Amino acid sequence: MTPTQITDAMMANDTFSQWLGVERLEDGPGRSVLRMTIRPEMLNGFGIAHGGITFSLADSALAFASNSRGRHAVSVDTSISHTRPLRSGDVVVATAEEEHLGSRIAIYRVTVARPDGELVALFKGTVFRTERNWE
Repeated sequence: MTPTQITDAMMANDTFSQWLGVERLEDGPGRSVLRMTIRPEMLNGFGIAHGGITFSLADSALAFASNSRGRHAVSVDTSISHTRPLRSGDVVVATAEEEHLGSRIAIYRVTVARPDGELVALFKGTVFRTERNWE
């Protein structure tokens, strides 16, 4: 299966990414680029996007990028640093890029930025690559 076919299959059952309003901009080997708009129900008590929103967007990009090589992959370690607040109506783009691909472990860096390139979060994800292939 191609990276796009794999992501199509994943998105068909990923109701959470659908709820986020994720738009796929790019599917490639070891890479995924997603865009979404912050909505009012995504805000916390300070009127800014809940940290779990950018984490979730980055986690979705990680999932699509890490599975794009044709083997099922699941996260085993993730972390995020938030650098700028987001408000309702803000658009963000998550870009997941493969930094290491091993037979069992792969590592990805995901940047979450405004369309002008201003970084709002930096995410790192480590995945375990199973022996099960996407078919």
